[in-house]
Amino acid sequence: MPNQISISSSFEHRCVAVLIAAPASGQGKTTVTAALARWHSRQGRTVRVFKCGPDFLDPYWHQLASGATVHNLDGWMVGMDEVRARLATAAAEADVILIEGVMGLFDGSPTAADLAEQLGVPVLLVVDASAMAGSFGALVLGMQHYQPNVPWAGVLANRVASSMHAHMLQRSLRDPALWLGAMQRIGDARDAQLLPERHLGLVAAHELPDAMARLNAAADTLAQTPLGQMSWADWQRWTVDFSLGADVPVTAPQPWLQGRTVAVASDAAFSFIYPANLDCLQAMGAELVFFSPVAGERLPACDAVWLPGGYPELHADKLAANVGLQADLQAHVQAAKSVWAECGGMLALGHGITNAQGAHAPMWDILPGKAQMQARLAGLGMQQCVVQAGVLRGHTFHYSRFACDAPQVGRTSRANQPVQVDKGEAVYQYGSVHASYFHAWFPSHPRAVAALLGAEPVQWGEHTRSS
Repeated sequence: MPNQISISSSFEHRCVAVLIAAPASGQGKTTVTAALARWHSRQGRTVRVFKCGPDFLDPYWHQLASGATVHNLDGWMVGMDEVRARLATAAAEADVILIEGVMGLFDGSPTAADLAEQLGVPVLLVVDASAMAGSFGALVLGMQHYQPNVPWAGVLANRVASSMHAHMLQRSLRDPALWLGAMQRIGDARDAQLLPERHLGLVAAHELPDAMARLNAAADTLAQTPLGQMSWADWQRWTVDFSLGADVPVTAPQPWLQGRTVAVASDAAFSFIYPANLDCLQAMGAELVFFSPVAGERLPACDAVWLPGGYPELHADKLAANVGLQADLQAHVQAAKSVWAECGGMLALGHGITNAQGAHAPMWDILPGKAQMQARLAGLGMQQCVVQAGVLRGHTFHYSRFACDAPQVGRTSRANQPVQVDKGEAVYQYGSVHASYFHAWFPSHPRAVAALLGAEPVQWGEHTRSS
């Protein structure tokens, strides 16, 4: 896997680091992670935040709280070499590294617990204790001993009703040293309303004008806990050595996109963009230009277009009204210039989107397909596909179905599963357009991404198993 990160052993790579995890999704770990980032930043410390697993939305909050780009960590999709390299780079410049886990501590493969164990990063467990008392201690005891070699920082109770409730929770712990305090409910509702949610996750921070005020409120609440009142000297006990032992060689991608301009849709409707993907495109020599379909902008002069995922269904009226962009995209495709459309980008190219209530909104009518929004999750999980004689890794996550008449030229499969026994997600080709629900992690196979963006003919394949 190409590593675009240069690490020098001449720098100090020791840094305070904590992995914030939970027993399950929805416990408030994103709020706690963002609150910690904001709290440390207000103390004048340099903070770097990472997110485990495939996630586009939580990083927006962490970037606002820390003031720095947030990268994703995953042992399979990203690869442990890049995970270690990114953390070593961050440790050389930061006072604190915060890593938000994915789902529950032991969910997925590899899990957040596996990452904590391999890297030696202590776990801060966040537990929604709103409906428990003595069972809090039993839950924490089980989590602590389920995987014995995972290092622990402690536990923070979330959504606690009162100081009496917090006292009951603290007394239930077998190991009193684990107690790092209780976050009381903020206002009169769950903290999910402090960081509001919708069907694909949190509302992105840049969509809320009072996002920083929300983060400050969370940081103020955290500051009242024992965790928030710890001295900087106390935090040093969670120092982790991320040194790699020697200079890490850089295996940069070939300049497959040298001299080519790639137009990237980027706004509230097309916001599912990994920063590492942009870095990868630039490392291949691409010049990136960004445009906002929601704002009515036309397609910039370019050789290829990337339409990332996002929420086209929430901005359907504005997208349909941008007839100038529709004409530009049609002309782009008629000129046999490449388009790579992921998930929401694919839906926007179709005939239209019908919401869960049956209302239909027209889209750009370039791809022969129709989208139907679903009330329930329609696709979730790590995915891979074979293209350009290698494996392109990524994931899928959508609440819609897409009925498309374009030919299926490729198909994804779940991580490490043979294509022929796993239906996965279809990859469609219609002229110079390639489209799929698959969200690709570009650094996993840069040459494949370059091909999808027109650098060379795309060659799809099958495989029996990938490691």
